[in-house]
Amino acid sequence: MKKIFGYFPGIILSMIIAALAMFIESLLPIHLIGSAVIAMFIGMLLNKFLRSTAVFSSGIKFTSKKILKFAIILLGLSLNITTVLNVGKMSLTVMIFTLLTCFGGGYFIGKALKLNWKLSNLISAGTGICGGSAIAAIAPTIDADDDDVAYAMSATFLFDMAMIILFPIMGRAIGMSDEAFGIWAGTAVNDTSSVVATGYAFSEAAGDFATMVKLTRTLSIIPTVITFAFIQLRLKKKEAAMNSGSSDELKANFSIKKIFPWFILGFVAMSVIASIFSIPTEVVSGTKTVSKFLMVSALAAIGLNTSFSNLKKSGIRPMLHGFIISALVVVVALLVEICMGIV
Repeated sequence: MKKIFGYFPGIILSMIIAALAMFIESLLPIHLIGSAVIAMFIGMLLNKFLRSTAVFSSGIKFTSKKILKFAIILLGLSLNITTVLNVGKMSLTVMIFTLLTCFGGGYFIGKALKLNWKLSNLISAGTGICGGSAIAAIAPTIDADDDDVAYAMSATFLFDMAMIILFPIMGRAIGMSDEAFGIWAGTAVNDTSSVVATGYAFSEAAGDFATMVKLTRTLSIIPTVITFAFIQLRLKKKEAAMNSGSSDELKANFSIKKIFPWFILGFVAMSVIASIFSIPTEVVSGTKTVSKFLMVSALAAIGLNTSFSNLKKSGIRPMLHGFIISALVVVVALLVEICMGIV
């Protein structure tokens, strides 16, 4: 019980920032920057003053991880399952090309920048799949160093910060539809929270599409982690000084249960319920409002957990790698959409 109460300060702080951000958004004459982005930057500004305050840390982490997933599950109630499947099908071709760009292009760019293969692939996975979640899932599988994880996280995060602001501007300049922008953001922006922020910064419908595409894209983490697990096992076997139990230990650390995004099943279940049963419009509308507020709160928590000074220490080469790969993904995703006639 004491542990549960320990979450409250961080959760409440995140929600206060979310409420403030939504109020600020309502005052803006032009919808150029969404409440989620505002909340994130407020959080980052406050990080400098709160980083040493342990009373908020557990609640902030809980909000940025668990509450975000719960918000996405709630969002499923406002989305018809047929729409979810159609959007996933439409975005599959785009995702295949972006993943090939990330890991294929990332290999050569990593070589050119003289990055170790683990760091290079962590950045590629974070860019191509789902930001920090993919990096966190793959890192233990390939025995990546903590520094590599931090560099990869920073490289993908910095690009996300820029895209949350630039994507809606570019989308409006191109004249993209809500559906086209949602697919573009869902396949080209990295982290789930950033996709949500980017999508809803463009429009509510685009935010729905982006979230659905992102959830479909997240599933690719499973075959990717399995592939890297086999690569790592193969490399381990080639090491002359390999311990007899090292392969077994690596297999023990690798578990589908640990990396599978279970909240996706909740999202789909809610969407199925909404498709089968006639749910009052007021309930659906209220649920979506709660979902959006919780998402903004999660973005505030992510900002509170992000330090500008730590990002500066990451160095230039990993950042350059992340920038080049991310820029290629943005262009490739847009070109595939144009070829498919989606834009």
